[in-house]
Amino acid sequence: MPVAHLHVVGATAEQRRRLGAEVTDIYATVLDAPVERIRVFVVDHAPEAVTVAGVNCADGGAAAPFFTVLVFADRSTEQRQELLKQISQLLADVLQVDLSYVRGQIVPVDPDDWGIAGMPAAVLRRQEIEARAAGKEGTS
Repeated sequence: MPVAHLHVVGATAEQRRRLGAEVTDIYATVLDAPVERIRVFVVDHAPEAVTVAGVNCADGGAAAPFFTVLVFADRSTEQRQELLKQISQLLADVLQVDLSYVRGQIVPVDPDDWGIAGMPAAVLRRQEIEARAAGKEGTS
């Protein structure tokens, strides 16, 4: 399920690739999530499309990145705060901006409200747990 949207201004292709790869690694580590389930979207906005503190980026305003991280609602506060911390620092480092300019949010999502292949994630999770339990019973 983990999905991240990173909004940046004027990033290079290499910076966008690095952000995608490293946010994936952060998600996988902090949430102990399978990499194949993680999605990262890096959206690079034109400078004239972003205004920070009342100054358009095309006119010298700060290219302040913003991110949204979606996680299942049952993730711990510690995990959510660690995601905020690590992703904020990564954006500051990769984009070479002051950390104080980075903004982000965690959006907890109920598994009943998240779809995977047209099915609620809660249903799929239940099926995975049942399949693992059935597999363990058959291995004795």
